[in-house]
Amino acid sequence: MAVFTYQAITTGGETRRGDVYAASEQEAVDKIQMMGLIVLDIGSDDRPRQVTAGPLRLMTRQGLGHRDIVDFTRQVSTLVAAGLPLDRALDIIRSVASLPPLVSLVEKLQEKIRSGDSFSTALRGFPQYFSDFYVSLVRSAELSGNLGECMSDLSRYLDRAKALRDQLTSALIYPLILVVVTVISLAVIFTYVLPEFAQMFEDMNAELPASAAFVLGTADFFNQYGWVLLLVLIVGYFYLRQLHRDEQRRLAWDSRLLTLPLVGGLVGKIEMARFSRSLGTLLKGGVPLMAALEIASESLRNRLMTRRLLEAAADIGEGTGLAASLMDSGVFPEFALQMIQVGEETGELDSMLLQVAEIYDEEVGTATTRMLSIVEPVMIVGLAVVIGGIVISILSAILSINEIPV
Repeated sequence: MAVFTYQAITTGGETRRGDVYAASEQEAVDKIQMMGLIVLDIGSDDRPRQVTAGPLRLMTRQGLGHRDIVDFTRQVSTLVAAGLPLDRALDIIRSVASLPPLVSLVEKLQEKIRSGDSFSTALRGFPQYFSDFYVSLVRSAELSGNLGECMSDLSRYLDRAKALRDQLTSALIYPLILVVVTVISLAVIFTYVLPEFAQMFEDMNAELPASAAFVLGTADFFNQYGWVLLLVLIVGYFYLRQLHRDEQRRLAWDSRLLTLPLVGGLVGKIEMARFSRSLGTLLKGGVPLMAALEIASESLRNRLMTRRLLEAAADIGEGTGLAASLMDSGVFPEFALQMIQVGEETGELDSMLLQVAEIYDEEVGTATTRMLSIVEPVMIVGLAVVIGGIVISILSAILSINEIPV
């Protein structure tokens, strides 16, 4: 049993906070609902809380993060599904919010809604928080009258999309640490260690082995022209960024990226997971297929896949099925397209797309682990070879000077 701290409201709109013992979060929610309360937020004591914020956080937060928008979406979903009017739901969220930026956002949304705007129109005025995908789904929900279910789907979508990004970020942390350690180690050796040995060998007027002479020469070059190398790297970085903004060069790069060993397959699975989840959520929310395809294409980062998707959308407008059109593109995973085809045949395309997204989320985790299992040992061995080579070169020079047989 764990202790879950919750924030809820009564049917009359009064705020309640407290603790409940339960074996799981769902069981805790059930217990709270049995007390006649509407749950706004809940979490165990061993995870970070989103409801409260200390003075330092309140003073330093100037905007809202992804987690804040997810919480806002979930709260709207819960309150609207419980039968409260949207304006009343927003009023409750504003009254219990502890972040000034969230309070300000809700007040502005209420102002727009009370002046006659729809919820989706009000959201469109804050593109820094609500994407076109978000607004389009809310707009569709308003037309179909299922705003509560739509906001619930949106919160799940945002959670899963964030989980995918976090998974990729976590996978890159260890290789990044290795790169940083390698660069720092070599910089320290070249800047402080090797110059001491170079001075010692120069004072002794000793003839050095070729390997030691090469290492010391490299260190001397680094110390004299290191700032030039740093400048070249900085200029090169901004030059590559500029090239990356060119659509044709970006398209060519993205095309090559999909053909690279290990990396190409991983990129394809990541993009398929994003696209499937976006399109499935939109279709489930009632957005028409053609409009949903245009919006879902914005979730893709690979320019080639985006172009092929838009071409497929044009074919669909002429009567071709989604799976058949994407198969002709040649860039989307075949297994995913076969599942999409089954979804079209059974009339469950939205559910099948969400299932594809779940499958490829797992595939991304597996592919990332497999790639790192190859990259990490190679990086470690490379670091050991470079530093070991430097050490051996200097030792060989010392031994040759002292005329000790090696």
